[in-house]
Amino acid sequence: MPETRVLLLRHAETSAPDRFHGAESDVGLGERGRRQAEAVAEILAAEGPDALYSSAMRRALETAAPIGRAAGLVPRVVEALHERAMGPLSGLRREEGLDTYVEAKRRWMAGDLDFTHEGGESFASIRRRVVPALRALARRHPGQTIVVIAHGVVIRVALTTLLEGYGPEDFDRIGIANIGVNDLRTDGEHWRAVALNQA
Repeated sequence: MPETRVLLLRHAETSAPDRFHGAESDVGLGERGRRQAEAVAEILAAEGPDALYSSAMRRALETAAPIGRAAGLVPRVVEALHERAMGPLSGLRREEGLDTYVEAKRRWMAGDLDFTHEGGESFASIRRRVVPALRALARRHPGQTIVVIAHGVVIRVALTTLLEGYGPEDFDRIGIANIGVNDLRTDGEHWRAVALNQA
């Protein structure tokens, strides 16, 4: 099929950026995040996207809204793109839950993809729901450009799964900043990156 361009990005900054926010925490954007969303909206609208997709979480939808206005598109919700379930880490200050999260990442990067902490979602579980969803979106839009708003952990899992030359061991190698755009191309089977985490 003709290549699909997938502009995959993390939501803008939340109102509590110093805390872990998993699937359990439906926090919205802060003032800085709203400014970020407005700024990236103009950039993405200039790319002429044909469709706009978002996680159902508030922070993603609030990022998608100005993009939709700027591009003349209605954001479509994809439930499978929600952030990783974090269990008791969700809502904690980062310094309080950091050791637990770092251990999960270390185990994933060592190849233990089914590992998780109490109440948390494993790399393998995230991959099973996110990767098929992204593949389906790309195949729905051959030869077109789509914008997809998701979350930090799920984007890392997707990129280290889909991109040739990457694997779980590269989880920390890929930066995922708020509104960092990953400019991807796919023919429906193979995926490549033109740019990663572009500000």
